[in-house]
Amino acid sequence: MVRPSHPGRDAEHGPGRLPAVVGAATSRPRAVRPGTLRLLWIRHGEVEPRYQRVFGGRLDIGLSERGREQARALAAALEATPLAAVWVSPQRRARLTAEPLLALNGHHPVVEPDLREIDFGDWTGLGWEEVRDRFGVSPYAWLDQVAAGGMPGGEPLAALESRVARVIERVRAAHREGVVALVCHGGIIRLALARLLGVPLPLTAALEVDYGSVSIVDCRERRAILRLLNHTPWHDPLASAT
Repeated sequence: MVRPSHPGRDAEHGPGRLPAVVGAATSRPRAVRPGTLRLLWIRHGEVEPRYQRVFGGRLDIGLSERGREQARALAAALEATPLAAVWVSPQRRARLTAEPLLALNGHHPVVEPDLREIDFGDWTGLGWEEVRDRFGVSPYAWLDQVAAGGMPGGEPLAALESRVARVIERVRAAHREGVVALVCHGGIIRLALARLLGVPLPLTAALEVDYGSVSIVDCRERRAILRLLNHTPWHDPLASAT
């Protein structure tokens, strides 16, 4: 989704309660253990100005100049990371974000249609205040709308959950261990975190997923661990995310 860069602070329904592992995911992650698949969930960079604070969804949107800088900073931070593959949403903002990373690592992208952003239906292309005026609901509670079944004319929750599950299963089938980057969208990253960590989707409103950020989940046979949340190399002084 195309939304402000501090979604957790915007949520009107409060932060809720999250597992202890989430609160602990603030330091540099450990080296990847044998038998562990590390997933780098990367949100695309900042979008072009006319689409900021808009429910972009399936619209094919480009990046702002700041978004391009964020993409370059992400690539530099991950340059030394031995990536097994880079999976990318087919949407333009994700592909543009992935380009510097692919150039540095020499990978060809795995374009995955199931990584495309949520279809917001009748909300697509509307600004936040327009949603409030037309539908009488708070745009800040968009995750509640998704969890309740989806926006009018939009993608049902069951379909969303199915395609995110498919992505995770495909990645795990292709890579038993190592590091895989997935460059996609804020809505998809929240759905993935909810599934991997076993938390209700609306509670992910308490998590920051900024433009140009990377969140790291280690997957082992029986559990997933959130190692790093919302690392922003363009803002954070740490030189490397992994």
